[in-house]
Amino acid sequence: MRKPPVTILRTQMTIETGFDSNYRKVLVAARRARQLQCGSHALVPTQSNKPCRIAQDEIDAGKIAYVKADVPVVKPAIEGPAIPILLS
Repeated sequence: MRKPPVTILRTQMTIETGFDSNYRKVLVAARRARQLQCGSHALVPTQSNKPCRIAQDEIDAGKIAYVKADVPVVKPAIEGPAIPILLS
């Protein structure tokens, strides 16, 4: 007996106006999910009890922000076959 196919509704990820990439959005959601696992309270009412889903709901509601540090990229200086040394 064959089971009928299961249809999974997926929301398409788009780059939020507050995020410069989907990767950053995922990082922020993961950090917030960790905070929720450690005892923080949800900032929005949600029907889910999973920390990852709650974090996504909070981001979609605009309750989560992040600070991007303006740290310049420094190329390592390589002196011979030694380990690269980062100059600051």
